[in-house]
Amino acid sequence: MQSVTVSPKYQVVIPKNIREALNLRPGQKMQIIEYAGRIELIPERDIKELRGFLKGINTEFKREEDRA
Repeated sequence: MQSVTVSPKYQVVIPKNIREALNLRPGQKMQIIEYAGRIELIPERDIKELRGFLKGINTEFKREEDRA
């Protein structure tokens, strides 16, 4: 775990190793939530980056009759 400092403008710097691991870019949007007394940042991804993420998913299942 790493520590960061909150600036007088309430800004923090995301450490380089985390930026690289998550492939974050300058100007990228983030979702932020407060959960159980902590702050979580969730990178917004371009829809193009999601292409193929369901590849190999099993689609062989029985559907309800009204969903055919």
